[in-house]
Amino acid sequence: PGCFEDIVALVALFRPGPLQSGMVDDFIDRKHGRKKVEYPHPSLESILKPTYGTILYQEQVMQISQILAGYSLGGADLLRRAMGKKKPEVMAAQREVFEKGAVKNGIDRDLARHIFDQMEKFAAYGFNKSHSAAYALVAYQTLWLKTYYRAPFMAAVLSADMDKTEKIVGVIEECREDGLVVMPPDVNTSQFRFTVTSDQAIVYGLGAIKGVGEGAIESIIQGREQGNYQDFQDFCNRIDLRKANRRVLETLVKSGAMDQLGQNRATLLAAIPQAIKVAEQCHKAQSSGQIDLFGDSLFADEAQQQSIFKALPEWPEQQKLVHEKETLGLFLTGHPIDSLLPRLKKIITHRIADLNPDKKQHVVICGLLLNQRVIQTKRGKMVILNLDDRSGRLEVPVFAKQYEEFRPLLQTDAILIISGESGLDHYSKGVRVNIDQIYDLDGAIDYFARYIRVPLIADQIHDDFETRLRQLIAPYQDENGHRIIIHYQNQSANAQAEILLGKEFGIHLNQQCCRDFEQFFHGCELIY
Repeated sequence: PGCFEDIVALVALFRPGPLQSGMVDDFIDRKHGRKKVEYPHPSLESILKPTYGTILYQEQVMQISQILAGYSLGGADLLRRAMGKKKPEVMAAQREVFEKGAVKNGIDRDLARHIFDQMEKFAAYGFNKSHSAAYALVAYQTLWLKTYYRAPFMAAVLSADMDKTEKIVGVIEECREDGLVVMPPDVNTSQFRFTVTSDQAIVYGLGAIKGVGEGAIESIIQGREQGNYQDFQDFCNRIDLRKANRRVLETLVKSGAMDQLGQNRATLLAAIPQAIKVAEQCHKAQSSGQIDLFGDSLFADEAQQQSIFKALPEWPEQQKLVHEKETLGLFLTGHPIDSLLPRLKKIITHRIADLNPDKKQHVVICGLLLNQRVIQTKRGKMVILNLDDRSGRLEVPVFAKQYEEFRPLLQTDAILIISGESGLDHYSKGVRVNIDQIYDLDGAIDYFARYIRVPLIADQIHDDFETRLRQLIAPYQDENGHRIIIHYQNQSANAQAEILLGKEFGIHLNQQCCRDFEQFFHGCELIY
């Protein structure tokens, strides 16, 4: 668009009728000079010039009837309504009125008929310009705000749709693509809605956390009027536990909203029952008028803090992300695929963002299955998978026969490895991947890996080594499976060798097998 009038036209054009009729392509070609702009009659140039000779608005139908056929404003509106409702008997009467009026004004009857036919054709797609202009004004205003006040604008968009997870996911993805940082929720800084801390940073709103009600959020914000919460116990002591109960606290911990209070999420979650108990005692003491002479909390001495916050190892990254998805509806601080990329880098040939629509090639890609939708085609049902590998997103079509074969693997939030041929999608003009095969992680490791290589230092070998090795292998034993290569090192003799174990030590490889080998040998590598 080069001017406001173009935005008004865009609103009117971007509807099924104009899009399907070819009218939009005609409009664009005329605008860009690829097609000559022609007017049905010279007197109509002033009316149709803004739309390049195309009858786009209902108001233009009214103006044409006034200028060519002498219609009054009321009569022109009746003609507009008749064309919109397409009543044959009414249209026949209006055609006669139009032709008589046009001939009276010196217009050739055949030309008058042709112009009426054109009006009738375009009236089926016509849009009320006053409505279109109103929408265009809002579009221009929001575009201006998004351009010059991007972070506040996007925070407002997120706040407007806090209860619609799918919309939030899309908007946050757009924020990331635009270089905006969306910070996790924080009980010390977050408000109910999304807010901004700088031109490039948005703070997650507490109101967008699933299962945390408005009353609990009011209590949290009110509690920090005395200053930031110093630790988890201080938080529990200051809020209204009737509004923010145990379930709310668990949700806040899982969402990452407590990350700045000193302990990791696993430790905080385990501490909730005792922290609530101490907070209830504290509230009871305060209501009865008991005051600590030293000005500290009666129930926050160091020994008690240590008993409440028994340090636990932090959750694995995957578990943290699962909890984020559960409470926020999305993966905010990471992506499940990140920790898997080192193991998958020798399997996958391309990240989604690197796929080239202009180059036909066999590819192996990996992605998180966000969702799937069913489309009815002439050949039957087709399922569209929406994959995300953090570099980009891709819609992958799966036809009915393939879907029956791969259905057990197609679970939301599953990591899928897909092999197939990539090329141009003639409909969307983007990338299309026609699948040959779909694997889950276990299936991909089993199919693509040839060997598993493990390090073994001479000092680690004891009398029971072979027994322990056989115990390790037993759950995965498969004589026709993958072979084990031991990378043996004797540091004192400055010697090393690689030993291929026999088929009796063959195994069926999967993720759990790799984890067990990792723990037993303190390292393992898949050979593809």
